[in-house]
Amino acid sequence: MINRFVLGLFAILASCTHVAPPPPGGAKFTVGQPYQAGGEWQYPQDYNDYDATGLATVLSNAGPYTADNESYDPNALAAASPVLQLPCIVTVTNLVNGLSMQVRVNDRGPMQPGRVLAVTPRVARMLGFPAGGIVEVEVKLDQTNSMALQSSLGAVPKLTAAPVAGITAQSLGAPGGGASGAVQQLSPSGGGGELNQGVTLSGAITKVPPSPGPLWVQIPGFGSEDDAYRTMAKLPAMPTRVVPVTGGDRPLWAVNAGPYHTVADADAALQQMLQAGITDPEIIVR
Repeated sequence: MINRFVLGLFAILASCTHVAPPPPGGAKFTVGQPYQAGGEWQYPQDYNDYDATGLATVLSNAGPYTADNESYDPNALAAASPVLQLPCIVTVTNLVNGLSMQVRVNDRGPMQPGRVLAVTPRVARMLGFPAGGIVEVEVKLDQTNSMALQSSLGAVPKLTAAPVAGITAQSLGAPGGGASGAVQQLSPSGGGGELNQGVTLSGAITKVPPSPGPLWVQIPGFGSEDDAYRTMAKLPAMPTRVVPVTGGDRPLWAVNAGPYHTVADADAALQQMLQAGITDPEIIVR
């Protein structure tokens, strides 16, 4: 009888035991393979230069660990990008109110098509995101600090162009209860601790002139203007045009649909492109 009782007790305890995932081994330099989310293809790259506009949202339902193997912290000065190398440092500017700050990009996402960035709840409060959590932003890579951070994780050195000056503006107190004076140290373990290169995130908020604009749905990256026009012909019911875009050392072309003045209208246009077989449209602000 005793043996049966003991065995039964062990069975109950075993059924109640939660097996936690193993702790992360520390941040890892990560790029990753192309992937599809919501019908839209994303192509991660190791960028030397990145300056994009689009729609940002707030991280939700995040897992315990980020894509570069750090512990997720909703109070970190952090963000997720669908394409940037991880980890890296970017300046995020809310184009609607002009509030700007630096954050650490250490995760993949958001998984919703037409979103260029997702930030932690703390960053959203500090940058004054609206209640709905979606806002027009600019995301600009801080090349110098990103390379210092990545080098500490064993990333291979790469040739780069001269750094481009960042946004400078008058410092403001942090809105929404954010502590602009709090300094977040960047460490390979993702949790506090100082990095050898001394890369820090101050949490300081700067203010630039607001520059919201209409939304456009863009199909980028055509090396030939004729190819761009052939793709535009697949979308006869949409207000489209072919425009030149910056392509480094060679001219590139894009197909732009718009302008759209609400997120709902831009999202609907993006879905229309996906349904037409266009796999890599993106929403931009111009």
